Amino acid sequence: MLCGECGKRTATIHFTKIINGVKIDMKLCQVCANKKSEYSLKQEAFSFQQLLSGLLNINNSLQTDDEDLLEDVRDMRCKNCGLAYSKFSKTGRFGCAECYNAFNESLTALFRRIHGHTSHRGKVPKNIREVLDARRELERLKEQLANYVQREEFEEAARLRDKIKSLQSRKKN
Repeated sequence: MLCGECGKRTATIHFTKIINGVKIDMKLCQVCANKKSEYSLKQEAFSFQQLLSGLLNINNSLQTDDEDLLEDVRDMRCKNCGLAYSKFSKTGRFGCAECYNAFNESLTALFRRIHGHTSHRGKVPKNIREVLDARRELERLKEQLANYVQREEFEEAARLRDKIKSLQSRKKN
């Protein structure tokens, strides 16, 4: 496919731009893309760590006006390796396996902001879909059971308890 600008060279770059609901596709060669400042690719390489550290920007991941709280988060440190959250947010790299636990609260907010939830919701292989669905159903029923017990609705709780036992016995067989 030829460049949409010069019509001479092969288009190697494809841009899609959406403005006010109007979609514009641009297929350009490297030379024409560099000439247009809007599409210029004369930037330094952008690493995964830079992307992650941009997402970890502490002022954006915490939605609060409380400067003391922000300062507390910046000063958080991993007890195992001593890595500060502020350094992690710049590099996007943990110092050790314990950093995940040390920064868990801030990471949970980050994951929720990026993915909309905190647990993996991606594709599941067909051979384990039934197992995962059953596990999720059991977790949901156990939460409901706890709610019924807390509200002292013991008849419903007993019904759910029996259903949970039935599902668990099927799972073992």
